[in-house]
Amino acid sequence: MDWHLECSACGTNYPPDGLPGVCGNCGKPLLVRYPLRTHAVKDRAEVRRGSGMWRYRTFLPLKADEEPITLGEGDTPLLAAPRLASALNLGDLWIKDEAANPTGSFKARGLSAAVTRAVHGGATGFTLPTAGNAGVAASAYAARAGMPVRVFAPRTTPTTILSQIVSFGGDLVLIDGHIGDCGRASRAYAADTGAVDLSTLREPYRIEGKKTLALEIAMQMNWMLPAAIIYPTGGGTGLIGMWKGFQELKAAGWIVGALPRMYSVQAEGCAPIVRAFEAGADEAEAWHDPKTAASGLRVPAALGDALILRAIRESGGSAVAVAEETLIDLAGFTTREEGIDCSPEGGAAVAGALELKRRGELADDEPVIVFNTGAGWLYRDPAQLLAARG
Repeated sequence: MDWHLECSACGTNYPPDGLPGVCGNCGKPLLVRYPLRTHAVKDRAEVRRGSGMWRYRTFLPLKADEEPITLGEGDTPLLAAPRLASALNLGDLWIKDEAANPTGSFKARGLSAAVTRAVHGGATGFTLPTAGNAGVAASAYAARAGMPVRVFAPRTTPTTILSQIVSFGGDLVLIDGHIGDCGRASRAYAADTGAVDLSTLREPYRIEGKKTLALEIAMQMNWMLPAAIIYPTGGGTGLIGMWKGFQELKAAGWIVGALPRMYSVQAEGCAPIVRAFEAGADEAEAWHDPKTAASGLRVPAALGDALILRAIRESGGSAVAVAEETLIDLAGFTTREEGIDCSPEGGAAVAGALELKRRGELADDEPVIVFNTGAGWLYRDPAQLLAARG
């Protein structure tokens, strides 16, 4: 194959064949490494002729004779937000709206890549824990591949998201607890049945799909880059993936100059990365009793914690926690002000931008991208909204 796997912690190399999981020596995530020759500078113009995430296939784990499992993910809009920026005094503000993906969130990218690679590796079924949106995407892409998937979700997951999982044919199991409890149940199911565990960073390919966020932003900005990226962080594959993608683009000569500062935003009710960053730690301790309406941020212990912290520090960014009321209010305000259907996680990113501006970490003349990682409608109960309207 045209790539190999490398442990993110101890550096052990592995072949990409079959169905790889985590490092057999230290249990840490594996990363995909490619030879530079697959990224010829002359090919940069060619990506504009393609469509969707897989237009970047020379940067992705797909052999020439293979086809991806795809629903048309990617090509999501990068939108200027002048009214929001003016109202909040946020300068040159842009929103990357991942709600436009087929399953309503950025999870479509990672699950397309993970399911594609697993199918070509010989998988016959899947399992994963979810805070919500990953379960929807896994169910859709498993259906696209013609394979079963068992999804373990907290009972507190928004009802609309749970109904989407079932609609796509996912075998939904509700757990009294948080995503960490779901992860233990999913790993036990994988051990008992042989189902491929698609958990965040317990296989190496979801991060490759998320990496396309960096490639897409670079293309949308005509191979220039923003000064800062503000990312709502749960498991952190998007932040890790983007940092990996920007580095690969620079190594290939497709971009020049400074890479963006990467900022991690978490909710005050679940902020293990922020706590670790502020303490100067290289790893994050698990957060006790995680609480936030932004279900994608309700991740008490991320397997990729060291990679998240490394990306933040290498890029010159930082980490910030935002209040629950603020992230909810700003999700609604963004939706009304810009017509972008903002999720609570997207509201957290906007709130993070406000706090970073207050701290002096963002300048008015710097282009800044905040991420709306999923659709707000997935979190809403239509009956309750109509009742509230009278």
